[in-house]
Amino acid sequence: MNSNTFQPLNGKGFRFAVIAARFNAELTDAMLADCVAALRACGVTSQDVATYRVPGSFELPVAAKVCVDMGRFDAVICLGVIIKGETTHDQYIANSVANALNEIAVQEKTPVVFGVLTTNDRAQAEARALGGEKKGYEAGMSAVEMAILTREMKGVV
Repeated sequence: MNSNTFQPLNGKGFRFAVIAARFNAELTDAMLADCVAALRACGVTSQDVATYRVPGSFELPVAAKVCVDMGRFDAVICLGVIIKGETTHDQYIANSVANALNEIAVQEKTPVVFGVLTTNDRAQAEARALGGEKKGYEAGMSAVEMAILTREMKGVV
């Protein structure tokens, strides 16, 4: 499995919202813990991380939009797990969530990180979510990197 590599990042002074779905909780809980660990590794304090839970991945965009509209966060991280079932339901959910989160990020010019696993089976989801420094960790690191870059590009630094 390919994985992102990240340079050392300084996230001090940045604020993050982390939204995690409760559906597939064993996996999303691990992703949430890894995400928070990544933020902490970048120097982000617990006071600068707000965590929210939603029922499932389909609800992530609404919560992300509310967080962006608050104007308090430098980036929003969305975590979920969508596992293929016997029907095409997973495809509708995954496409809707991906498109909605992308639209929010682009329109609002705020990083919204897509930390949603879309896998063919539970084994693939477990391989990506469990064990530390997996996709939840990558989502946290991506959020810090994008928050820094966005602030630089806006000339705020």
